[in-house]
Amino acid sequence: MSNLKNQDVIGILNRLAPKSYAFEGDKIGLHVGSLSEPVDKVMVTLDVLESVVDEAIEQDIDLIIAHHPLIFKPLKSIDLSTEKGRIIKKLINHNISVYVAHTNLDITSGGVNDMLMKQLNIETSDPLVYTDSEEIYKFAVYVPTTHEEFVRNAISEAGAGHIGNYSHCTFNSEGVGTFMPLEGTDPHIGSTNKLEKVEEKRMETIVPKHLLDKVVRAAEKAHPYEEMAYDLFKLEIEGEKRGLGRKGKLSKPMPLDEFANYVKKAFNVPNVRMVGAPEKTVHSVGVIGGDGNKFIQQVKNRGVDVLITGDVYYHTAHDALGIDLAMIDPGHHIEHVMKNELAAYLKKQVEERNMKVSVTASEIVTEPFHFI
Repeated sequence: MSNLKNQDVIGILNRLAPKSYAFEGDKIGLHVGSLSEPVDKVMVTLDVLESVVDEAIEQDIDLIIAHHPLIFKPLKSIDLSTEKGRIIKKLINHNISVYVAHTNLDITSGGVNDMLMKQLNIETSDPLVYTDSEEIYKFAVYVPTTHEEFVRNAISEAGAGHIGNYSHCTFNSEGVGTFMPLEGTDPHIGSTNKLEKVEEKRMETIVPKHLLDKVVRAAEKAHPYEEMAYDLFKLEIEGEKRGLGRKGKLSKPMPLDEFANYVKKAFNVPNVRMVGAPEKTVHSVGVIGGDGNKFIQQVKNRGVDVLITGDVYYHTAHDALGIDLAMIDPGHHIEHVMKNELAAYLKKQVEERNMKVSVTASEIVTEPFHFI
């Protein structure tokens, strides 16, 4: 049995797609099971259907990581005559945990929308619909001059001190630190009950909120003192903007109908629905995985010629025509590209950490529609 726990793998996922990125009320996180259960085998899926759970049972999977929530609406009962009830029973009986990364995986850099743009071979520039921006903190740590470079390198490699295309950005001021080790301490410098004075540097840098814990841990590991002194201040400056969807530009403009066929082939779907004049010239492209109906005006305001999204409604299509926004609907299921992409990412991360965990992608096709 593995010494690793579900939380070890989920910790890697949460660094890619922090839970704080998710829309308010989104049903992300642990749905079934326990974070403290041992884990040897992980499977990534788009949807948690009964067929997917059966696949997981057959492969002795310990943890399912899904994009779409298993439990989206609160359950009033667990009826074993329903598919949802049978799924939950099988998961519990076979000790399989389910963890969900939904809108946080949509929004994050390298997430679902970037994966869709990669499938289209379109270079991504910015989020399509801004949701918020990263909070930025000032991190100041007091370091003896002997360990200045150790600590600077440690916090920089953990993600602190990045400004634009520059890394290792710090400001350092000299001073004298004082402390008195009390009974029961094991000081790096000094003796018990004797006041010590040490030449130190105050090293200041900036850190995005989602990396704070990682940076502080890295500093503590590199710092020689038993108790590291540091300050944190929230700054009134705007960090990296986050948002849903992605915007990109075609390397060569093409008519809408030609581009629609390109999308069809890129996602290997039997057909797509197209809104707009076939001869309309497409320069810029937006993509929102899943259902992007309610964002059409915001997308239009970003100067996009065509929006690729799923589940396009009849009235939304008319509204899009009214604002001269073309739309291409290849279906909600195109998000399945996240299975192999996320599995490959997690596999690489666990290998780099020498974690003995296998990561696979579900082979079950969860597209509910047939095209005739």
